[in-house]
Amino acid sequence: MKTRTFLAICSATYALAVLTSACSSPKPTPPPPHPAQELWGDLKPVVSVKELMRDFIDPASDYVFDSVGAVVSKKGTLETQPKTDAEWDKVRAGGVMLAEGVSLLKIPRPFAPPGDENNSTGPDPEELSPAQIKAKLEADPVLWNAKIEALRNVGLQVLDIVKRKETKELWDAAENLDEACETCHLIYWYPGEKALLKRLDQRLEDLYGLKALHPDRTRSLGMDPPKPK
Repeated sequence: MKTRTFLAICSATYALAVLTSACSSPKPTPPPPHPAQELWGDLKPVVSVKELMRDFIDPASDYVFDSVGAVVSKKGTLETQPKTDAEWDKVRAGGVMLAEGVSLLKIPRPFAPPGDENNSTGPDPEELSPAQIKAKLEADPVLWNAKIEALRNVGLQVLDIVKRKETKELWDAAENLDEACETCHLIYWYPGEKALLKRLDQRLEDLYGLKALHPDRTRSLGMDPPKPK
């Protein structure tokens, strides 16, 4: 009897120990999620902003600018527009390069090659120095990104036009592209030309009364803030 009682007590004690161990044991930690694999790693700039514009963005823009045009002569008007698949392919290439390539301007990089100060020296310099451009960007990075997105939107517009092969809309795209480029350049590259454009507009108005037909171009480019009402 004593033996059976002892065995029963031992069994109960063992069961209680197992139960207590199971309740107090921490739950197994799930394995950590696999980190996202980096395809290329961090992007590192190879060239300056000036070189990127010259060798990539400008050629891409030319695919759009050169796709339409009109030459008026004594023989009449000769219009240029894409007609063949190859010509439309070139326009599409320009749109892709603009829509994708302008994002490279968001990667921090020098604004000019070493030793290149732009035309920023001497009296009345025509252009800003790389240090001045950098200071403008750092003072308002949101504006810099907005100018990049404006150019990207033109690239997307061009791609949509190519899909539909709407030749007439390429004129609008070319105008939008010119405006996107100039609004950026008049802030970060040659802001002194803003005053020159105003003087030209005033001269046109004085000579020909053209202001009603051709509003102040610097205003149309969004250079002046709206006046308070």
